[in-house]
Amino acid sequence: MNKGKLYLIPNTLGSENVQMVIPSGILGIINNINHYIVENIPSAVSFLKQAGLKTPIKDLTFRVLNKNTEPNDIYTYLDELENGNNAGLISEAGLPCIADPGSIIVKLAHTRSITVIPLTGPSSIMLALMASGFNGQQFSFNGYLPIEKIARMKKLKELEKKVKFSGETQIFIEAPHRNDKLFEDIISICANEISLCIAKELTNENEMIAVNTVINWKKNKIVIGKVPAIFILGN
Repeated sequence: MNKGKLYLIPNTLGSENVQMVIPSGILGIINNINHYIVENIPSAVSFLKQAGLKTPIKDLTFRVLNKNTEPNDIYTYLDELENGNNAGLISEAGLPCIADPGSIIVKLAHTRSITVIPLTGPSSIMLALMASGFNGQQFSFNGYLPIEKIARMKKLKELEKKVKFSGETQIFIEAPHRNDKLFEDIISICANEISLCIAKELTNENEMIAVNTVINWKKNKIVIGKVPAIFILGN
C-alpha cells in the first residue's frame, strides 16, 4: 500500500477574506483530506469552513500539536498516512513550520519516508521583509528576543552590529502584549542611524508597514498595540 502524503497547508494571518491570501488550488486540496494536525481545533475548523470545506466536520479527525502536546503522542499522528490516507498540517497563522511547532511532524514524516508537500501561502516574516526595502539577499530570522532586560539589550546590540558590519537584515518578533515595550527598548538602545521597520496586522484591514531611522522613530513614536507584528533592523 502506498503511503499518504503530508500537506503543509498555509493559514491566513487573520484575514477573513481567505480567497485574497490563499491560492485557489489549496482550497481544493482541503476537500480531499480527512485528517488534520493543528495547533487549535476551533480556529482550524473556522479556517477550513472559510476556505470552502465541504466535508462534514464530524467526518474529520484532528490531532493537536502545540507546546502542551506530549512527545510520546506525536509519533502516532502519522499513523493514518501509513494506511494510505493524506493528512494536512495547519498552522495557527501563516505557513506551517515557520515560527511554528509543526517542524517536528515534518521531521518525523521524513524519517518514515512519507512525502511532504509544502503549499504556498502568506508568511508575515517574508511579507514584512519584502515591504521593508532592506537587504533581501542576506537576512536572519531571530524569533523571540530574550525577555530579561539586560539579555535583551545585549541581543539588540548584537543584531545592530550584524546590520552595520555585514549588511545582514535582522528580523524578530514579540508576544503581542510586549510589542510596545520592545519598540521602546529598540529606540533606546540602537544607534540613531539604524533603520527599523515595523509591520503589523499584515493582510488585514488595519495593516501598517512603516520604516524609519531610530532617531526619527524617537521623534515620531507610535503605539503598536497587542497585535501580530514583525520587527526588522536594516540599512
